[in-house]
Amino acid sequence: MAEVKKLPACPVETTLMLIGDKWKVLILRDLMPGKKRFGELKKSIGSVSQKVLTAQLRDMEEKGLVNRHVYAEVPPRVEYSLTDLGRSLKPILDAMQIWGEEYKSQNS
Repeated sequence: MAEVKKLPACPVETTLMLIGDKWKVLILRDLMPGKKRFGELKKSIGSVSQKVLTAQLRDMEEKGLVNRHVYAEVPPRVEYSLTDLGRSLKPILDAMQIWGEEYKSQNS
C-alpha cells in the first residue's frame, strides 16, 4: 500500500479523503464484480471525461485502492482491479445502495 502522508484525525474524514468523490465511488462500484479495461470503465460510468477518469484511477492506485496491470501485448492492454483494501469498501457501497433505494422509494 502506498504511504499516506498525514491523515485527518477524524476517521470519517479519512474515508472521504480516499473515496469522497463521485467518480471514485462509481469506479469502486464498477470494479467490485471484477477487473475492467479503461474503455469498459469509461462506458459503464458514463459522462466522465477520459482525463478525469485517468486522474481518478491514478489517485486510487497511489492510495492502494486499485491495481493497474499492463499486459505486454501489441496494442498494450491495461486492466484495472480492486486491491484487498479497495474490496474492503464493499460494505460501505452496499450501505449507500440500500440507503439510496430507500430514499428513492420515499421520494418518487
